[in-house]
Amino acid sequence: MKEKLSCYIIDDEHLAQEILEEYVSKVPFLELKGTFMSPLEATAQLEKDRPDLLFLDINMPDLDGLSFIPMLNPKPMIILTTAYDQYALKAFDLEVRDYLVKPFSFERFYKSVLRLYQEQGSRHQPEKKDNIVDLKQEQAHIFLKVGHRIQKIDTGDILFVEGMKDYLRIHTAKEKIMTLLSFAKLEELLPAQDFARVHRSFMVAIDKIDHIEKNRIRIADHLIPISDSYHESFYKKLRGLS
Repeated sequence: MKEKLSCYIIDDEHLAQEILEEYVSKVPFLELKGTFMSPLEATAQLEKDRPDLLFLDINMPDLDGLSFIPMLNPKPMIILTTAYDQYALKAFDLEVRDYLVKPFSFERFYKSVLRLYQEQGSRHQPEKKDNIVDLKQEQAHIFLKVGHRIQKIDTGDILFVEGMKDYLRIHTAKEKIMTLLSFAKLEELLPAQDFARVHRSFMVAIDKIDHIEKNRIRIADHLIPISDSYHESFYKKLRGLS
């Protein structure tokens, strides 16, 4: 289990470098291995060290960040740091892990890296203050590709998710959102303690459950079945939260 994520910064602006270096220094589970002005300068070192995480600017001389990403092998987790928001859709297609638009706060930065750190399998306990920076958390959100746009979805608004062949239909109190995504990928993005798979075609937000009766879950006006294959794991999760 990794104690720290090794990381590099590639940005051609000295001020942007300094801000990122300061942010990284505040996070106990990040280890900065180096800072570079351009992808060309960093290539050899990245191939040698194979870092876990790369903070990458987009608009740089000689080689821009988006063109550099497909050249990375192996590819680390990438967080784009840019002053321009118009590249978000292309960045999403390149499977970058987050897109931070300058100027971004330390809180926004920390939420991004904490999510990646937790995804690496590290188990954080609330009492371990040496690993967690105390912040007043805003409502968590995810970004999903919906048609030709990337849509922000507050996870607290999600009632349940329904599988529709190659698509997922995300039901919220306000709308239904269709996205070309698998349950496995969505489960990676959502906070595991807040959601549970109950059927091959359904995932539910635990705090939105009104009641459970005869292996059916009532959420708002919807009845959602609990299949035999997910019955044990679902009730085990409920017992663990009680």
